[in-house]
Amino acid sequence: MRALRILGAALTLCAAAWLTAAAPAAADGEDGTDGKSGKEAPTEAGTNFRTATEVEPGRRATAAASTGDYLYWVFPAAAGQVPGVKAELKLPDASSRHGGATWQLDVYDGLRRHQPCASGTPARRAAQQDRTVTVSCTLRRVRSWSERWANDPLQGAYYVRLTVVDLPAQDLGLPIDAEVEASVRDAGGAHADGGDVSPLNPVLRAGTAPDTDSEPPDDDGKGGDIPHAVAEPGDGWGSGWWSDRWVWTVIGAALAALAGVGGYTLTRGPRSPGRPPAGTGSDI
Repeated sequence: MRALRILGAALTLCAAAWLTAAAPAAADGEDGTDGKSGKEAPTEAGTNFRTATEVEPGRRATAAASTGDYLYWVFPAAAGQVPGVKAELKLPDASSRHGGATWQLDVYDGLRRHQPCASGTPARRAAQQDRTVTVSCTLRRVRSWSERWANDPLQGAYYVRLTVVDLPAQDLGLPIDAEVEASVRDAGGAHADGGDVSPLNPVLRAGTAPDTDSEPPDDDGKGGDIPHAVAEPGDGWGSGWWSDRWVWTVIGAALAALAGVGGYTLTRGPRSPGRPPAGTGSDI
């Protein structure tokens, strides 16, 4: 019975450690996706990587465009987060269209490498009678370090491109309304990759270099801040202090303590109920 009580206490300790370590992760995820910064939501989109419109995770961006345009947005993602993008298009009336069309959502990292979707529907066919179409893409967890040959998603800027890839030629130029929302979910393990690289956050002005504190002087002879594609997240590129390694460390320590108590109980042997304690024997 005593061994069972010890086992139950150890399991309770493990559960408490798990909940305590996981709580900060949930809080960080909510803070990263609430979008409450007091800024107005963007109402236009860029036409290429360099003119991509910055959008905060958790805040919807809208744009009025023409069918056939390439629409670009950019948002930040830190290590340990899982980025996701969802786009909804309001199509012209069916009477003005001449057939179906396929809409596609692509996501690129700061090096403009195309990132595959771990889940979602990045391309969808809209029939002629459809009034709306929705596409989405959820990437893999962002890493803080990777091998040179790998295509792992790294911390920094992420570009979203939305366009139509298949439609009747007569439908080019018809007006559309796009609504895009980016999100970042904290998956933990921000420091579990064993390394760190500079954020992939491209510079927007020629003649400057990332991660430097100076730039060529402006026309008036004064320097200024280096313009990057996106602003650094409020919690930094490390996505908080929490790592899933903390959970496994606490669980391992609890199991080691349980093994030590169990080993001591087994090696001590049973105590005889009728045996008097040492030093209390009667004199003969």
